[in-house]
Amino acid sequence: MSLTHLDKDGRVRMVDVGAKAATRRIAVAEGRVECAPETLTLVIDDAAPKGAVIAAAEIAGVMAAKRTSDLIPLCHPLMLEKATVAVTPVAEPPGFRVRAEVRLTGVTGVEMEALTAVSVACLTLYDMLKAADKGMVIRDIRLISKTGGKSGDWTALI
Repeated sequence: MSLTHLDKDGRVRMVDVGAKAATRRIAVAEGRVECAPETLTLVIDDAAPKGAVIAAAEIAGVMAAKRTSDLIPLCHPLMLEKATVAVTPVAEPPGFRVRAEVRLTGVTGVEMEALTAVSVACLTLYDMLKAADKGMVIRDIRLISKTGGKSGDWTALI
């Protein structure tokens, strides 16, 4: 397997996707933020000092998906059709599950957009709650599934 972001001389390049067929592409990514039980309670009780923590993280994740090509140097700018981020409080271990789904019909995949959405949503949770809990841990950011494109569908085993 060769790395597509390197040319024959080993120079970094953006992949030429001009000849690829447009297909329906969907990517789902997830991550977690673990926190102290008291921090989770602050959010559930809507008593966090910075306000609507979950709403802010979900919006930040969607915004990040739309700006992925500005953050990751060799990503193509994409016209996303859909980007959703869901932050769900979880009792054990205490914290939040963050899930993003990104869709488009196009010539390149949206895995990086889904992963960026989850990453920024997790960072936003941390930012909004760090005054209450500096010991939070962001974990397990990963691709869960992708559909479309020449390589076909893929789903994580675990």
